[in-house]
Amino acid sequence: MSYARPCAEPRGRPRPPARAPGWRRAARDARRCRPTKIPNADRTWHPIAKRLWDSLKESGQADFYQASDWALAYSLCEDLSFYKKSGKRSGQMLQTIYSAFERLLVAEGDRRRVRVELHEPEPEEQSAAVLAIADYKKDLGL
Repeated sequence: MSYARPCAEPRGRPRPPARAPGWRRAARDARRCRPTKIPNADRTWHPIAKRLWDSLKESGQADFYQASDWALAYSLCEDLSFYKKSGKRSGQMLQTIYSAFERLLVAEGDRRRVRVELHEPEPEEQSAAVLAIADYKKDLGL
């Protein structure tokens, strides 16, 4: 018995999408981050939400956050604060909040899952010209 595939189903290996002229420049320009203003934490937040907010501002992935990321983080800290202050707590609500924080790559495990690794900045080394001048000065006794 033979089976005819529907016309909409691609046959063989799918073709990569066509790229518009200048796509390399657009991809390169997309890597540049726009400067963003980080909002202040709400003074009424639960201490754990405040600590999480402060740690987000200091962490390495904050260099890549845009205004929408900070807005989402602010909303999540607001939700976390409400959850921590409420008398009756729902495990489902906490799981939902933590799942949303995963999208911001807050924890190292979240970053590893998407293959993002943060490194400490490497110390700047002196250029060869500066080292050569220093050697000349030493040879001349200066």
